[in-house]
Amino acid sequence: MARSLVLAGARVVLPGGVVDDGRVSVQGTQITAAAPENAEVIDVTGHWLVPGFVDLHNHGGGGASFSGTADDVLRAVRTHRLHGTTTLVASTVTDEMDLLVTQAGLLSELAEQGDIAGIHFEGPFISPCRKGAHSEVLLRDPDPAEVRKLIDAARGRATMVTLATELPGGIDSVRLLAEHGVIAAIGHTDATYEQTVEAIDAGATVATHLFNAMPPLGHRAPGPIAALLEDERVTVELINDGVHLHPAALELAFHRAGASRVAFITDAMDAAGSGDGRYLLGPLEVEVSEGVARLVEGGSIAGSTLTLDRAFKRAVTVDKLPVEDAVRALSATPARLLGLADRIGSLEPGKDADLVLLDADFDVQGVMRRGEWVVVPPQLA
Repeated sequence: MARSLVLAGARVVLPGGVVDDGRVSVQGTQITAAAPENAEVIDVTGHWLVPGFVDLHNHGGGGASFSGTADDVLRAVRTHRLHGTTTLVASTVTDEMDLLVTQAGLLSELAEQGDIAGIHFEGPFISPCRKGAHSEVLLRDPDPAEVRKLIDAARGRATMVTLATELPGGIDSVRLLAEHGVIAAIGHTDATYEQTVEAIDAGATVATHLFNAMPPLGHRAPGPIAALLEDERVTVELINDGVHLHPAALELAFHRAGASRVAFITDAMDAAGSGDGRYLLGPLEVEVSEGVARLVEGGSIAGSTLTLDRAFKRAVTVDKLPVEDAVRALSATPARLLGLADRIGSLEPGKDADLVLLDADFDVQGVMRRGEWVVVPPQLA
């Protein structure tokens, strides 16, 4: 018989709001409307109970990369699960096409096993003007035939491709991705406002780490930021680590787009959950100092060392977002974007028992994924 338990007494964040002294019942791998009389009851009074976090954009963690071996990928996944991320899309970084095709095959196997939720290709189809921590010599225009090569290599597990849609082939590639059910994300782009509108009309639905690696908002040349914020069809990624964004930029995004169109991401690299030192991001060397990752050559910010529990805590304690909005941006919105809202993203009966237990200071005390504890709460230790 499947294990049954009840988490009782917490402030539970549900789709309709916060319930004080709430109860969440779990049987086997799922949340249930009620538990059997013999269910184990765990008192979590004084804590918060929120859905498991969903990360759309993540390159690695725990000293390992999603561009590495299967063991590397699993180590990175495990690192982020310990911080509350129960669903994760593995992001690649610009490299030789043959290497990306090979990596897509490996990642697709792990997606089929349920270890990751899909594959995000960030590069090589991006602008050299806004390349960030991508190798310029490996960049290329988004030729639809080459985009198709990557999504074919992913064997149905390609979730998203980031493109500079103003480049030759960009709009045709957006249409190709939309036809195959793959998210076309606008990012690492030097597009104008008008070019961005054209890409959205062609089927692009995500802004890759809004504000970063794109022209700034201007009053005469509003650029991609204005187009991406104003269109209800677009979900905007935000890296809420206190490094990538000024708090006013985050406030602007939430004010204009709302929590239903904001997805907090990590854009994490190997050093997330690890420490300062030298790392590789694709073929490029990165120096991490005081938790900030920058390219050794040139000094560009090179992803982040963020975990989503830190993004959540910052959102509610520093940015003063309502807890419900932070939860939506960390769970419900990315789950919807991935087409998984029937299974994850909220604490509702029939959904996977993916949840995070936080103390009054919003620090992780427990993580459950599909009914199994990844981080065992102190109450059970």
